[in-house]
Parts: sequence; C-alpha cells; structure tokens
Amino acid sequence: MTLTHGDMPMGELKKYTGSSPCPPDIDAFWDNALAEMKSVDPQIELVPSEFQVPFAECFDLYFTGVRGARIHAKYLRPKNAGKPHPAILKFHGYAWNAGDWCDKLGYVAMGMSVAALDCRGQGGSSEDTGCVKGPTLRGHIIRGLDDSPENMVFRQIFLDTAQLAGIVMNFPEVDETRVGATGESQGGALALVCAALEPRIRKVAPVHPYLSDFKRYWYLDLSEEIKEFFRFFDPMHLREDEIFMKLGYIDIQNIIGRIRGDVLMTTGLLDNVCPPSTQFAAYNKITAQKNMLLFHDYGHEFYPELYDQIFNFLCGL
Repeated sequence: MTLTHGDMPMGELKKYTGSSPCPPDIDAFWDNALAEMKSVDPQIELVPSEFQVPFAECFDLYFTGVRGARIHAKYLRPKNAGKPHPAILKFHGYAWNAGDWCDKLGYVAMGMSVAALDCRGQGGSSEDTGCVKGPTLRGHIIRGLDDSPENMVFRQIFLDTAQLAGIVMNFPEVDETRVGATGESQGGALALVCAALEPRIRKVAPVHPYLSDFKRYWYLDLSEEIKEFFRFFDPMHLREDEIFMKLGYIDIQNIIGRIRGDVLMTTGLLDNVCPPSTQFAAYNKITAQKNMLLFHDYGHEFYPELYDQIFNFLCGL
C-alpha cells in the first residue's frame, strides 16, 4: 500500500472528505458576499508600467474592492491583438505578491492576456482597509476570527479574485468564455475559489493548494496561527467548535463544489506544509471534470516538468 509518510494511506486519501465543519448557511453566505461585491463601483484604472516589451502591453491595474480597498494587479495583453482572446488569472503564495512581469510573458506570446493579483495586506501593492475586531497575531487566517464571518479578511481576498475575473472578462480584448486560473499554495487555493465564485472560469490549475481543512492542519500541528489563537484566546478550547465552524466559511473545501470548469490539480505526497489529506479533502469535493497529478517523492516545492503540463493545459482554452 502506498503511504504518504505520516499523513494517510492512498486508499484513505481517495475517500477523505475533511474533518472541518461546513456552516449550514455556506451558500447563502457566499451569495450575499457576491451581491456585496457586485454592488461596488470598481473604478477601474489601467496605468502603463515602466516594464514593456515589443510584443506586449503591460499595465498596473487598480480597482476598488469590497470594503473600499484599492486593489492592485499586474495586467499584460498582446500588442495589436485582433479578435477577443483567452486570459489567464494568476494568484500568488501566502504573504507574497504578483511576482515579476517576465514570468507571465509566455502566455502573452501565445496570444493570451494575463492578470496577476496582489492579495490585500500581503507583500504587494493592494490596500488592506482592516477594521476588524480581535487579534491578527501570526497571519491572515485568524484575522477577523473574533468578529463576524463577514469581516474575515480571507472573505474579502476571495471576493477580490472573483472581482478581478469579472473585470478581465469584461475587457473588450478578452473572450469571457476562455479564461483560466492558476497558482501555487495560497495561490492554488485562490485559483480554485476564483473558479467557484466566478463559474465562467473554464480551466483551473492549482498546485498544492492551501486553506483547506483547517481542523486537520491544527490536528497535525501545522498551523501556527490557529494554535497561537487558541493559546492566547481560548487555552481550554471552550470555543473550539465555534472557531472551526467560523473558519468553515473560508475553508476552500466548502466552496469549490461551485466550480464548473475543468480542474488540473497537483499534489506532492511528501508535502508537510499543505498535507495531502487537506488537499484531497478539497479535490474529492470537486464535482466538475478533474484530474490530479501526483508527485510521490516531492513536498511543498518545485515539481519538475509540471509547468510545461500546466502551460499546455491552459493554452488549450
């Protein structure tokens, strides 16, 4: 039997559907959140970047997201493109940023536009308006956890992904029926969430996605944020059920049943940052067409030959 070195046997992984609870009003919660997002005037602004190449136009894209935050993304499109063409949405890892311009040019060279989001409050240029009660110790997972679920920062970040998708789909140069999403770790989670909240997304390629099955993370002692929250604010775990139920609103495994596009997901079976069980908890709840690439001897790291496969998958839009 194939084991995943301290996580779960493969047979169990293929059936595992998570240990974290799902709030009973999860669909209404996200329907209301999307309604709030759609009520915002995005005030879109495209500013030519200092970085330019002969075959592409590169812009700093700004828009207003929920709660008034001004959000930034990098946007690249083919120069002198004719008819509407596909687009790729890229999402970054936890606490990072949209990355360099040059790593997006391969898709542009294939006649596609690319938009890469800076998550609010992380390493890029997006605004974080904050205004939540309670602690922010150790990171974003617990930000807003002592407030109402509507004020959790990952709710707002999830909505930013869907809003970016809608903005790009409305650009005249983009074919709204041929848009894909990809990312690694947190970015993999955001690619899945984006496709769940904007079901017109046609193809999704997440790599070792984060933000799934929070109770499993905590059980395996892999979440400093959740552990420190309990240590400081609920040392006897009197609120444990309440806390994990609230985290359920931003647990991707509870949202991605909405996905309608094709999914190509990648998991390393030695991943001790985003354990395979947490990733399978999400994957097993996807009802759309899906496929998982397994790297048996790899952890939360670079996977050789993978990005050629993702490139070919997304270029098939």
